[in-house]
Amino acid sequence: MNVKEALETRRAYRAFEPVEITGETIKELAAAAQLMPSCFNNQPWKFVFVRSKEALAKVHASLSAHNDWVRKASLIVAAFARKENDCVVKEREYYLFDLGQAVAAIQLRATELGLVAHPIAGFDNEKVRLALGIPEGNMVITIINVGKKSANLEGLTPPQAAQETGPRPARLALENIYSVDAYDEKLAVKPARG
Repeated sequence: MNVKEALETRRAYRAFEPVEITGETIKELAAAAQLMPSCFNNQPWKFVFVRSKEALAKVHASLSAHNDWVRKASLIVAAFARKENDCVVKEREYYLFDLGQAVAAIQLRATELGLVAHPIAGFDNEKVRLALGIPEGNMVITIINVGKKSANLEGLTPPQAAQETGPRPARLALENIYSVDAYDEKLAVKPARG
């Protein structure tokens, strides 16, 4: 699978079935993140790969409403960083961007490995930080839920189930995401909520 195929194949499915997560799988995902660029090569990203039942239960306790589907993930990856460990150029805090690139690499590598990697924001950062022993001052930006796609939609809300089986959520038209040489008002189009 090439990068274009991984981009086109990747979807944020929620219906998971159990899958064995080996130490080698974890290394593959971490190695994908490791290869990403960062400001001055600071590599501010850090990850805790959570796979034991006890550790998963601690993360589950931090979930927001309607994220019960996460309990079926075989692996949760807490992705975090400190602002002070990366470039801060005026108001631009690069740790957010650099961590985002590393998370994207994990998603694409997981897709290539036949897994689903679904990052979410619906959790309590402080609860996850404390549950996993992440030092104070770090921000858990996302937790990435990893598993094998399942046809069993049990545990999903009706809208979530519809998203699983329906077409890929619509994207903005290409002409609404870029312009050449100067800003074009067509870029102001907002995406429809699904």
